[in-house]
Amino acid sequence: MYTHPRQEIEDYSLPANSAGKRSRYVPVHNSRKRYCTPESSSPDSPCYDVLSNATVLVSHNNSAYEDTSGSCVTDDFNDKIKELETVMMGPDSLDLVLDYNDSFDSTLSQETNSWRSTLEAVSRRDLRADLVSCAKAMSENDLMMARSMMEKLRLMVSVSGEPIERLGAYLLEGLVAQLASSGSSIYKSLNQCPEPASTELLSYMHILYEVCPYFKFGYMSANGAIAEAMKEENRVHIIDFQIGQGSQWVTLIQAFAARPGGPPRIRITGIDDTTSAYARGGGLSIVGNRLAKLAKQFKVPFEFNSVSVSVSEVTPKNLGVRPGEALAVNFAFVLHHMPDESVSTENHRDRLLRMVKSLSPKVVTLVEQESNTNTAAFFPRFKETMDYYDAMFESIDVTLPRNHKQRINVEQHCLARDVVNIIACEGADRVERHELLGKWRSRFGMAGFTPYPLSPLVNSTIRSLLRNYSDKYRLEERDGALYLGWMQRDLVASCAWK
Repeated sequence: MYTHPRQEIEDYSLPANSAGKRSRYVPVHNSRKRYCTPESSSPDSPCYDVLSNATVLVSHNNSAYEDTSGSCVTDDFNDKIKELETVMMGPDSLDLVLDYNDSFDSTLSQETNSWRSTLEAVSRRDLRADLVSCAKAMSENDLMMARSMMEKLRLMVSVSGEPIERLGAYLLEGLVAQLASSGSSIYKSLNQCPEPASTELLSYMHILYEVCPYFKFGYMSANGAIAEAMKEENRVHIIDFQIGQGSQWVTLIQAFAARPGGPPRIRITGIDDTTSAYARGGGLSIVGNRLAKLAKQFKVPFEFNSVSVSVSEVTPKNLGVRPGEALAVNFAFVLHHMPDESVSTENHRDRLLRMVKSLSPKVVTLVEQESNTNTAAFFPRFKETMDYYDAMFESIDVTLPRNHKQRINVEQHCLARDVVNIIACEGADRVERHELLGKWRSRFGMAGFTPYPLSPLVNSTIRSLLRNYSDKYRLEERDGALYLGWMQRDLVASCAWK
């Protein structure tokens, strides 16, 4: 799910956008590798090469038009694309959302509009059931039923509708992509699709950071554990395995500055990732300079060490651990990207934990989504993804107005790419591999760690934070870990180890 926004070190400018209208087929994005689907103009995901040339069909206020602005395929592919669409969806499926006035006679237009109105009156519960039925048909290799359901679902989902309608648009895109991934080799011949400008992506990440407490919950709970463990230390080294924009460390530097007896000397080692590098528009020196400026303002001795390699390739030599420094290691929303034994014999997930344990850290913090999609088969993985992100989209709906100009972009570029990756990809191409905290406990235990209980102060501080949000958010402490949920669904878990 998560990419790190930059906190309020500098002002943000939010680009204007007209995405608030009711739209149907939209792209999803993944920075690691690009793809496009017949429903998309500029998506990305690392799993498969899917297409989207020709025409992107977008419906606004029940009228339709053609949008070729985001084409990812040259004109040479047009005939093949039409052939592929026919194979996937039947020769007439796309006609359902074409401009009725221009493409059909008036009688057929009235019939199709009547069908559209009927489908839009279907309850959200029926939409969930139809999404599940489509996924079940695919899991049973009933492709005729799956394609039939996809035609129906295309008229039921909307990126500007109710939470389940918006999520349904991206779930459907994932289903189409999963179906296509075993199909024509045409998908392997596509060009890369454009991403949003880096400043735009950063603004979308910042909006998500502000409207939902998930990031702040993770950062505050991890920082609380680090501050508690380091309260008597004079030299502190923090290794952040996905530093993003450096947002997490703003409040910790401020807290250390106010420590009785004076602040410690802080050294932060930040490990980069491609999405954050693109969003910030440059390397880790940008993060280091911002944090150094902040530390100087609060009179905290500070040093920054950048590591611009993939997390799975990090070695102890990259981390520069020094004698006499108290070491803290931070894993916030990053370990689920590490392939485990089900993907590779190298098992970077467990190897990384063993390497960190060998460094003798005083505290290790873990923040992860509370979801079970790592080794699950396609159908249970789909249901888990729908259940998890349905709660998340509902929580966004409470805070971010339905007509907010940037809401579609926030969901599309910060959440939808993960949804599609989980559903559509298999093997090493599926990089979103979440596990429940119980499984993480097992992995940390096998690596030699023992639990580090979170301070009661952390719990009370987060409860104060949640007063600024909907009362449907739920905070629970169980077995030394904190869980943040939406109503009855746990969404994020945080704990610490030593």
